Amino acid sequence: MSEALPLVHLAVPFMWLAVAGLAASVVVHVSSLLGVPQPFGPAAWGLHVGIFVVWFPAVVVAQRLSKGAKQSDFWKATLRGCPLWVRRTSYVLFAYVFINFFAGIASGPDSDIKTFRLFSGHWMLFYFLAAATLYSANKVGSLESRRCLNGHEVSPFARFCDACGAPLPPLPIP
Repeated sequence: MSEALPLVHLAVPFMWLAVAGLAASVVVHVSSLLGVPQPFGPAAWGLHVGIFVVWFPAVVVAQRLSKGAKQSDFWKATLRGCPLWVRRTSYVLFAYVFINFFAGIASGPDSDIKTFRLFSGHWMLFYFLAAATLYSANKVGSLESRRCLNGHEVSPFARFCDACGAPLPPLPIP
């Protein structure tokens, strides 16, 4: 049994924590967009701390999932176990957070509602990416590096080994 396998099993509870954080941050964000008081009151700031609870495991898992991949393929490698809609939603959500941030800053005087709007947009992105990363790890099933028949570490997307040129079997992507 490999050393990395327990990380995959630990990803599931953290994934569900990230999903819960995402749902709560969406509630906070929608409330702020509607201009109504926060349903969670000051406890909504717990979402700020909760990001770190799920983000640290997600970063460790993402590093393992993307090991051997080009920097430009980081998210492709990290989210390769996710359905296409999840990968696309991550890009849309990133763009939304960017637009929301600048629109929120320009929206008038500072208030608690404006502050929650700005923070909750970022919370949604971080919780979403953490959940997606941990889901991907669970679907891929192993966090071990991919290797050619001669033992060289290769990219998750390589068809041939960069070191020796050996052909690689196609990687099953769920």
